[in-house]
Amino acid sequence: MSLWDILVSIFWFMLLVAWFWLLIAIIGDIFRDEKMGGVAKGAWCLFVILLPWLGVLMYLIVRGRSMNERAARQAAEHEKAFQQYVRTAAGPSEPSVADELGKLADLRARGAISDADYESAKSRVLGGTAPNATPGEVSGDVPRHSVNPV
Repeated sequence: MSLWDILVSIFWFMLLVAWFWLLIAIIGDIFRDEKMGGVAKGAWCLFVILLPWLGVLMYLIVRGRSMNERAARQAAEHEKAFQQYVRTAAGPSEPSVADELGKLADLRARGAISDADYESAKSRVLGGTAPNATPGEVSGDVPRHSVNPV
């Protein structure tokens, strides 16, 4: 077998691979289109399978632009679903009790709050009532994220 025969075989093999790739993309697009009816979907499938290159080229000429729009819309829907999943998997954005206690300890160490203020805020963060709490200052009335470092 000569080098020329090998190159020709590679060329025909690449054309076959390109046709299969286009065929799969086009059939996927045909069934993704909600506006096209069942008869039209069947006709396009028969056309691209029975007359391979002509069917694929005609589909790309006739419906190529809308094919791209459907693919972009589906990609946007997948991205939106992924972002929603990430938001739900990440959990709530409010700080944990350990974070709050760490902030309080840091404020006390820097001298920003007194020991009495630290104990009062710590009690609220842990879910109890502050030692000198007024009636409206019960732990349920005070949000956890109310302690912010200065």
